[in-house]
Parts: sequence; structure tokens; C-alpha cells
Amino acid sequence: MTITNALAGIAVDDLAAALPWYERVFGRTADARPMADVAEWKFSTGGWVHVSTDADRAGASSVTLIVDDLGTHVAALETQGISPVSKRIGDYVKTAIYRDPDGNQLIFTQPLKNTY
Repeated sequence: MTITNALAGIAVDDLAAALPWYERVFGRTADARPMADVAEWKFSTGGWVHVSTDADRAGASSVTLIVDDLGTHVAALETQGISPVSKRIGDYVKTAIYRDPDGNQLIFTQPLKNTY
């Protein structure tokens, strides 16, 4: 068995209410709307984020997204009125952690050079 891609799921209480926030985070409308209560964004190098209505799990999701320039990404989100709840620098990565309106955690991370 070979895994060729991944779909990260985020549960929200109300997709219609959550969509504007995710559209600002990803800089565009969803790439796919396969069902009325689902929105999906595809990334150019692989992987998808799947945001769906699931009131029982809303606010309990955590997704890590890798970016090539965390500083630029954080600055772009700031222009959209979205600020991180925390920033961290570790031995191998630096991260900015965000919370959506339901409380789900989105972690944007940038690997540090020459650490792997």
C-alpha cells in the first residue's frame, strides 16, 4: 500500500458562518464544494483541507500546514484581520498557531534550514 496524498478534516458548527474566515486564511474560495455542508481547498504540491459541518466535533480539530516563508504568511493573514494566538520557534521549525471562530487549531509551520 502506498499513500499518495492526504485530506485534513476540520469540523465546524456552521459552514456558512465559517466560510468567510477560511476564505481569508486561504486567500480564495473553496476549490470544491462536493456537498452543501463541505468546502475543500487543494494545495499545489498535494493535500487538501476539508471543512465540514459537524456540530458534535466542532472546535476539536487541529491541522498543521507547512509554508515556505512563515513571516510573509503571518503578515498576509494580519492584513486580513487574522492574528496568531501564539508563535513558537523550536529546534527544527517555527510556527504560528491560529484558532478559527469555532476554536479549531490551524498551525502554520516553516522548517528551519539545515535541520533535517
